[in-house]
Amino acid sequence: MSVFKKFPRTFWVANVMELFERWAWYGIFASLAVYMVTPVSQGGLEWSQVEKSRVISIITGALYFLPIITGTLADRIGYKKVLIASYAIMCVGYYSMAYITDFWPFVMAFGFMAFGAALFKPVISATISKTTTTENSSIGFGIFYMIVNIGGFLGPIATMSLIKGDGGWTMMFIASAISISINIILVLFFFKEPERDENAAQEPLGELISKSFKNIFEALSDIKLTILLVIFVFFWTVFNQIYYTLPNFIVQWIDTRSIITSVEGFSPWLAEWMTDKNGQVAFQLFTNMNSLAIILLQLIISSAVARMRAINSMISGILVCGVGIGFSMLTNNPYYVVVGIIFFSIGEMASSPKFTEYVGSLAPNEKKGLYMGTSFLPHFVGNIFAGFISGDLYEVLSDKVKLTQKFAAEKGLEISTDLPNDVFFNKVAESMGMTDAQLTQTLWDTYNPGSITYIIFALAIFTVTCLFFYDKFLLRPQVKEKEAVSA
Repeated sequence: MSVFKKFPRTFWVANVMELFERWAWYGIFASLAVYMVTPVSQGGLEWSQVEKSRVISIITGALYFLPIITGTLADRIGYKKVLIASYAIMCVGYYSMAYITDFWPFVMAFGFMAFGAALFKPVISATISKTTTTENSSIGFGIFYMIVNIGGFLGPIATMSLIKGDGGWTMMFIASAISISINIILVLFFFKEPERDENAAQEPLGELISKSFKNIFEALSDIKLTILLVIFVFFWTVFNQIYYTLPNFIVQWIDTRSIITSVEGFSPWLAEWMTDKNGQVAFQLFTNMNSLAIILLQLIISSAVARMRAINSMISGILVCGVGIGFSMLTNNPYYVVVGIIFFSIGEMASSPKFTEYVGSLAPNEKKGLYMGTSFLPHFVGNIFAGFISGDLYEVLSDKVKLTQKFAAEKGLEISTDLPNDVFFNKVAESMGMTDAQLTQTLWDTYNPGSITYIIFALAIFTVTCLFFYDKFLLRPQVKEKEAVSA
């Protein structure tokens, strides 16, 4: 307990704000890909898979790029002012998304909210850094990482419960706006401004932003860093499928009622709680297993790979990640999804922290902050690439809407494709004398929508192969050279 008392109040306030911000973000993000393609009759937007993925990937990608710019604002005008602006913007953005359904207005509201999140992200990390010391920074950031995952776990759970009520999807966004409203109270009454660099506070904003970009290019002049960042673009492309593609795949193809039946055998209350309006397991529970696994197992996995070379841990972790996400969509068996997500989570815990650790080890002591800042660039590009898999490729290979249209055309059924997606599917099933479940199974057997998993797994193998050659031809020769010089 004495260790925890060494942290100032601002440290704990920052962690609580991170909890509510992550609650708000994952409260919508874990469900957004499904909401965007859900039929209008069920409260969704009924966009295409491509439209969904373009919007999510570009805006989320920008959220990881913008902190390069927004991080300078805090040093220039103050942390508290930036946080207040950030929360106000996010609050308006979340609330607007609850009631806007037209395409471009919704995109603008989502982008506005994401800009607020981009203001928040660098400020809260810098606050944790400034309120810890060399003695307690390790446990301080450990607490922070745990809080991130607790918020990421609770947000989707709350959403799952809310959208079953009369308010439907609207309540998902309202709940996120309320979470951010709590942060406005916290920053106004409990947050103390950390010490700032006085030189940065006096420097013109344009020069600060220009310096930020110059610093990035300076870090990227290190060829080892640049190649590693390029390789990890493909890792984040694979990783993001757990939010971009898997939720849609579960909703469209996986009949999860067998899990509910199994749970009813020992806990009828739990079975009822985990069931959505359609009698299936709420899809949020599947993707949310990732956050839960990290909360429960991160220390164990970190201990297991502690003595491994960082590059070996990353290779092993990415391979397991690829197996996990691939396994989740290989069949339409719900238990495969569960096993796949557990594998994915173990791989993430072995690879992602080691990536951060390794980037830090590449940096000279005086440039560690600079190098760590560039580690967000693969997130930015990886989000963009992930959108092509979950949009363009998914729509061709796995989208139930498009495959139903293809099936109807091949069978010569004269049903207008201008009908709402759910109505069209029901008419095709009726015309073929099938139930919805029978038509779904027929589409699966005919078109094998799980084939998209081969592409995702191949991308993971490509990433692992690149890391292997990166180690063999760039890292190991330098180690041998150093050993020869020291001898």
